[in-house]
Amino acid sequence: VEEFLYPALEDFRVDYSTESGIGGRTVNFALKPFTLIGATTRAGMLSSALRGRFGHIFHLDYYNQDDLTEIVRRNARLLDVPADDDALRRLASRARGTPRIANRLLRRVRDYAQVRGDGRLTAKVVDATMEILQVDALGLDVLDRGYLNTLIKHYDGGPAGIEAIAATMGHERDTLEDVVEPYLLQIGFVIRTPRGRAARPAAYEHLGVAAPTRSSDEATLFETP
Repeated sequence: VEEFLYPALEDFRVDYSTESGIGGRTVNFALKPFTLIGATTRAGMLSSALRGRFGHIFHLDYYNQDDLTEIVRRNARLLDVPADDDALRRLASRARGTPRIANRLLRRVRDYAQVRGDGRLTAKVVDATMEILQVDALGLDVLDRGYLNTLIKHYDGGPAGIEAIAATMGHERDTLEDVVEPYLLQIGFVIRTPRGRAARPAAYEHLGVAAPTRSSDEATLFETP
C-alpha cells in the first residue's frame, strides 16, 4: 500500500500494473492535486519513507477536562438533551481525555435519563448510569480494573510480563497494549520497566489496596524506567 501511495504523494499519479511478467505493462492515472491527512496511534509501524513524505507531523495529547466539558455540552445541545453543568463535568471526567468516549457515555446517560428520569441530565443520573456501566470516577471500566487487580493481586504489583498478565486475564496481549495500558500509563497507575509492568502507588490507592513495603534495593529496581 505504501509503494502505491508514493507516486500519488510525489507526482499526483497512480501506477497500475495490468499484467505481471515480461509482457506486463503499467498504466498511469493522473490525479488532481489533493491533500492527504493521516492519523494513527501507532506511528512507529509506518516506514520512515512514508512518514517522511508528510509535510507536517503533529503529536496530539489527550483533551483536558475543561475542553471535554465543552464538547459534551455542545453534543448535548445537538441531541436536544437538557443538562446541568455538574452532570457535564462528571461525564467529562470519565471520558479518559477522549471526545469519542465522552460522546458515547453521553448517549448512554441520555438513554437512562429518558427511560428512568425526566429526560434531564443531572449529576445523580450520570452517577446512576456509570454504576450500571461499571465506569468509575476516573473512567476506568471492568477491563481496566481487572488489569490492575491482576497485576497487584496475582503478581504482587509487578514487575510482570505482559504475556503473563494477558494469560492470567484470558485476554489477548494486543487488547491490553492497545486498549488498557495507554490510559493507565498516562495517569500514572502503571509503569513499564525492563522486567515488565509494575503498579504505581496511585493504582493501589484507587483500588483501596494497601501498597507493599519494599526494600531500598527493590525500590530502586522498581523505579527503573
